[in-house]
Amino acid sequence: MNRTRIVRLRLSDFRSYHAADIRAGDGPVVLVGPNGAGKTNLLEAISLLAPGRGLRRAALDQFAARGAQGMAAPGWAVSAVVEGAYGEVTLGTGIEAGAGEVRGRRCRIDGEPVGSAAAFSEHIRVVWLTPEMDGLFLGPPSERRRFLDRLVLAVDAEHGARVNALERALRSRNRLLEEPAGDPRFLDAVEHELAALAIAVAAARLETVRRLAAGIAKGRQEGPEGGNVEGADDASPFPWATVALDGEVERALAREPATQVEDGYRASLRASRPRDRAAGRTLEGPHLSDLLVGHGPKAIPAAQGSTGEQKALLIGLVLAHARLVGEMAGMTPVMLLDDVVAYLDPVRRAALFAALEALGGQVWMTGADPSAFAALGGRAERLDVTPGRIAPAGTA
Repeated sequence: MNRTRIVRLRLSDFRSYHAADIRAGDGPVVLVGPNGAGKTNLLEAISLLAPGRGLRRAALDQFAARGAQGMAAPGWAVSAVVEGAYGEVTLGTGIEAGAGEVRGRRCRIDGEPVGSAAAFSEHIRVVWLTPEMDGLFLGPPSERRRFLDRLVLAVDAEHGARVNALERALRSRNRLLEEPAGDPRFLDAVEHELAALAIAVAAARLETVRRLAAGIAKGRQEGPEGGNVEGADDASPFPWATVALDGEVERALAREPATQVEDGYRASLRASRPRDRAAGRTLEGPHLSDLLVGHGPKAIPAAQGSTGEQKALLIGLVLAHARLVGEMAGMTPVMLLDDVVAYLDPVRRAALFAALEALGGQVWMTGADPSAFAALGGRAERLDVTPGRIAPAGTA
């Protein structure tokens, strides 16, 4: 497996940074500073090297730095020199100054334009964990679908485009259903496209969940000596998770060929028009599916675990996913951990550092207390972050 790492990160008019230039070594990169200093902004910049809208799912105009008068900069840019299987390449994305109305960000590889950040997946894969994910198991199904789609996107760079197309098709169908005397041929055409997209999205999610469950099972069998985080011991600091996808289309795909399921879903859409028209929305499909996560050792739904158990379970799940990404992509993913270690006890903190080292990929971590990273010793490169500035520890 090829090791991928960011050796240089440059920002221009991005969030709280009018200019920043960071060079990273071989070990973990630890960003330390007070709340609001801009640590998460740096992780967000790296997350834009993956397909999608980054770890905050922000709109493009929210990335631009603001001046003293509160005016946003006319453009912003993120550039990273990435070292991997193809040597060093420079990946860049942003909105060019003077481009006028924001229509979409531009992406380049070694200065050459590419269609989207999906093209970056040849050179880098990014996995992240943020405090906003802590309520994942207690939140609505939509949050878990979004989480799952991020997992899928890390191994299938085109998944995001399919999900977006599915959402557009659903909106089109809902609008047509609102028309009292609409042409049914238009509905037929939209539902034909909708069914194909729905099956493609559901199949990609199912495959990722299946592979993730298999990886977790393998980790339990091999234990820590096999390089897996969960280990064979059910008392592991990061308990193993059970994962499954719940939805009518997904259950059908588990039993029948995809073409048969697609035909059946298309017929169901047609038959359910009166019901969906009354509801004002499409009441069946993968846009309503849920990711079911359980606490394996206790055999309970994740939502029934304590707050600490849920956080440990989520960390274990993300680590298992990082291993899956590495195996499928043939490269170690870059991991972004935003304020994760501060709320772990010493045992879990040490277990996390050991798990990250076993993964072998580059890790960027943030925290307000430098002592939380003391166990890393000289293996980590610490950068002190103050508003608008980054410097090696002790020089800020």
